[in-house]
Amino acid sequence: MKTVTVNIVTPDGPVYDSEVTMVIAKTTSGEIGVLAGHIPMVAPLAIGAVKLKKADGTTEVAAISGGFIEVRPDKISILAPSAEVASSIDIARAKEALARAEGRLQKKQDDIDFKRADLALKRAVNRINVHEGNI
Repeated sequence: MKTVTVNIVTPDGPVYDSEVTMVIAKTTSGEIGVLAGHIPMVAPLAIGAVKLKKADGTTEVAAISGGFIEVRPDKISILAPSAEVASSIDIARAKEALARAEGRLQKKQDDIDFKRADLALKRAVNRINVHEGNI
């Protein structure tokens, strides 16, 4: 089966660079699957998991917090504000972020930015789910 190079990049630098047979990502319009030779496209990504299927049959997963996917026939680039491969997620830190976000959302104070707290909650849940394989 044909492979395609995938790069996941954040403002802090590269997170992932490998050859894969398929990429499955959650866009703001729904989930997409991309194979080598796909027509060029760009799509905005939602907070979610990116599944990276390898030629040997294994699947790697990365947690991303939005961004964009750029598809070219020979290369797929994912540009995200933050991204982590499942094996590098600090689960204790993710659970602390979840607790903080839940605490902020439970407070009914005017000085709380609920949209920001809700996004923090979604990112924390995504990181925990990716780390634990609940995707």
